[in-house]
Amino acid sequence: MNELAQPSPMKQVRILCVGAGNMGRSHALAYQNIDGFEIVGICTRSKESGAKLNEQLGSDYPTFQDFDTALRESKPDAVCVSTWPDTHARFVTSALDAGCHVFVEKPLADSVEAAEEIVAKALSTDRKVVVGYILRHHPSWMRFIDVAKTLGKPLVMRMNLNQSSSGAAWETHKRLMSTVSPIVDCGVHYVDVMCQMTGAKPVRVSGIGARLSDELPEGMVNYGQLQVTFDDGSVGWYEAGWGPMMSETAFFIKDVVGPSGAVSIVAETASSAGQSDNVDAHTKTESIRVHHSELASDGSFAKADEWIHLEDEPDHDGLCLREQQFFYDAIVKGGDLTDHLQDAVNSMKIVAAADESFRTGKTVEL
Repeated sequence: MNELAQPSPMKQVRILCVGAGNMGRSHALAYQNIDGFEIVGICTRSKESGAKLNEQLGSDYPTFQDFDTALRESKPDAVCVSTWPDTHARFVTSALDAGCHVFVEKPLADSVEAAEEIVAKALSTDRKVVVGYILRHHPSWMRFIDVAKTLGKPLVMRMNLNQSSSGAAWETHKRLMSTVSPIVDCGVHYVDVMCQMTGAKPVRVSGIGARLSDELPEGMVNYGQLQVTFDDGSVGWYEAGWGPMMSETAFFIKDVVGPSGAVSIVAETASSAGQSDNVDAHTKTESIRVHHSELASDGSFAKADEWIHLEDEPDHDGLCLREQQFFYDAIVKGGDLTDHLQDAVNSMKIVAAADESFRTGKTVEL
């Protein structure tokens, strides 16, 4: 091969990984496995957590306990923020001010106002910001959404993800609930899916909630449900609860009904007992069942239900790899992420409205 035919070298993106929890570990592993990324530092709350992540990665990356120091000394091109939601706004804004691109776990921030400020900053600095909506990169969920779009209008969307947590998982949930409720933290994924299915504007939200533990901060609830109405007549509900008291019965419902029939995720293994707090199970699909509403002349169903069996699904680490490849491509190849960011703000508005509705006892008009 002559010199002119040689492929151009892959652009190296120097990235600082902030946070060493479950998502932080998976994202760091993805950066190791994508040739275009070079990890230049790990920032965690303690030396122990940074050392543990280095051990998990089989590496010896520089570690920091202070974000500002890490940002200044590692001089990254990009920053991955996998920390508590109440830190997102400050970390993302600081990274953007330093000229970095940012990947930030969902929710984008702990309030609609903070999320809007991040979007404004990203657009004004012309930096790429990608939000961790992992289901957007899941081939089975993409198929689920595509089938739902064939069912006609309006759609009825029924989804939940309750988690019976104990031990370290319950401690993590309690820490999350120092800032956001389960309906806000997890709900952004599923209302984002609803928005994709309908392609419609959410116009009205109501919510309920319950405080099932005295271990929570004053005023916080660990169970909630939202109901959202769209301008095309579609409606959806989402339910989320965390804690050792949560039932493991019917915690995994992903079901959409339209005039032409229904589509459902049927994940027998992922929805079995003991799986409600397993992060790998949260994205597991296994099979999609498609039901047709058409009737024959004798009143019986004209078509049998169809089963779409989903083999070789990516696991949680595989999905994070897809997310980070998307982030890398956004940085290197460019492209407009305005819609991506506005969608993140839109889903935040829906879950925040559900929280407001529960607290005020009134339906919220968007």
